[in-house]
Amino acid sequence: MSQKAFASQADLEEKQVSFTKLSDNAYAYTAEGDPNTGVIIGDDAVMVLDTQATPAMAQDVIRRIREVTDKPIKYVVLTHYHAVRVLGASAYQPEHIIASHDTLDLIRERGEQDKASEIGRFPRLFRNVETVPAGLTWPTLTFSGKMTLWLGQLEVQLLQLGRGHTKGDTVAWLPQQKILFSGDLVEFDATPYAGDAYFKDWPQTLDNIAALKPEKLVPGRGAALTTPEQVQAGLAGTRSFIADVYASVQEGVAAGKDLKTVYKDTYARLKPKYGHWVIFDHCMPFDVTRCYDEATQYTDPRIWTAERDRQMWEALES
Repeated sequence: MSQKAFASQADLEEKQVSFTKLSDNAYAYTAEGDPNTGVIIGDDAVMVLDTQATPAMAQDVIRRIREVTDKPIKYVVLTHYHAVRVLGASAYQPEHIIASHDTLDLIRERGEQDKASEIGRFPRLFRNVETVPAGLTWPTLTFSGKMTLWLGQLEVQLLQLGRGHTKGDTVAWLPQQKILFSGDLVEFDATPYAGDAYFKDWPQTLDNIAALKPEKLVPGRGAALTTPEQVQAGLAGTRSFIADVYASVQEGVAAGKDLKTVYKDTYARLKPKYGHWVIFDHCMPFDVTRCYDEATQYTDPRIWTAERDRQMWEALES
């Protein structure tokens, strides 16, 4: 069997973009499993959640926003620190870039390594990487736990409901309309990336999202979920994937198996159920490696570098 192409390097096909209206105030920019962007239009300003990977890609989001409003884009919210979510920020020229303080800590600690790592993993998303300004995307406002903003009469709550995809995960909640923007805490028909995750915490965090009873939800990847039934399906699918990886890895660790064996076993076990999800082959080596770390000796995720990415891939896929 020939070795799989590294990460998403074989994924070069253009994706079909959708700009879905959830309410007069909420839109979802989605592209067949590519990273999503959320848009909230208030009375006097626009908030963008997750920026796309480059300013060049962000221009398409801005074009869609301008088809529905001419209000200024005042706020960019980073649901977490990953490069594909944050490096397009400069295109919006926002007054403020908002993130949780935990996300700021992660940018300080590992932003540079993450940027180099993700550019290597996603050549199609970063093909206009020269449009990214030098340096990193830094928040101008941070919060812990909860921040409420009023866009005129529209209440927007930025909430940390627990660790999952990263330790800094932030969701945006429109309580008046029961619409939630989850970032990568929830995916739909797309494989959760868990290379920087907290497997033990993630299911409870999903329960905390469910407790808000969202009627519509914009996931990190995949189509916008526009009914309570679809929202429940998105939460359940993400929860079962995380639980299935964790159970398989724990079983392997308890049996004294090494990482490569645990990876092969877990891949084979999950492929029938989830193999059709976007980026399954890309995510699985990273997910199982992090899960194995968490089940053995590393409470917190280790830093991925471009070099570590390749060494891990070679070790597990060769």
